[in-house]
Amino acid sequence: MTSVEDCRRAIDRVSERIMEVDEADRRKHIVDRTVSVTVSDLDTVFDMRLTRDGLRDVSSRAASAPAERAQVRITSTADDLIALAEDRLDFAKAMLSGRVKLEASFSDLMRMRKLL
Repeated sequence: MTSVEDCRRAIDRVSERIMEVDEADRRKHIVDRTVSVTVSDLDTVFDMRLTRDGLRDVSSRAASAPAERAQVRITSTADDLIALAEDRLDFAKAMLSGRVKLEASFSDLMRMRKLL
């Protein structure tokens, strides 16, 4: 069974992958945004900031705990989060099939589409 710690490591991997993107592309496509990742099967939410230096200030909380509404909100199962982080699951296909839900402004989606 996938744990909260496994999900945290997956988020760290995503941050590492962001840093692998050319710095000029990161400057072009990333602006500071608050992000929440809800892991539906673990009743856990990870809150963080997306920056040009990756994902920062990552913290976890129970899904029922109050928090500010993030600018970018992602919902998935723990296994799908890990598969996305390990590049075994295509983000666009996961969204289209309903396995992953993404809520963000249109401008945020357009900026980040190159990174997803």
